[in-house]
Amino acid sequence: MKILQTVSLEDVRVFAPIGFYEEEQLLGNEFLVQASVSFDAGDDDYENLDKTVNYEILYQIIQKVMTPKRKLLESAAHEILKAIHLYFSFAQSIDVSIKKLNPPFGGDFAHSKVSVRYSQPNSGLVI
Repeated sequence: MKILQTVSLEDVRVFAPIGFYEEEQLLGNEFLVQASVSFDAGDDDYENLDKTVNYEILYQIIQKVMTPKRKLLESAAHEILKAIHLYFSFAQSIDVSIKKLNPPFGGDFAHSKVSVRYSQPNSGLVI
């Protein structure tokens, strides 16, 4: 039996100097980051950390990528996805989204959001 397992981190709160406008990079902004990794869990040894996705590593990747100044959330989302794929090459799919809680253009709405997805070719996953 093939078991697809997903390990996720949701709503990782990060304060980062990311934004198109110079003021955003100087003042920073608050973000919520989500990362999910799906993979074939095999059929035994579910207690072995080497056979799963360590969410502590996911957290470290998110923190490292979100720290430097950058203009666009898109570049951060792609970099997080690529770093996760590099570290967990057995992943069959990876989803990353970043919400900017206070976009700079006024108005009363919740947030802006960028999402990216990787799906391994021929993984048999229906997404």
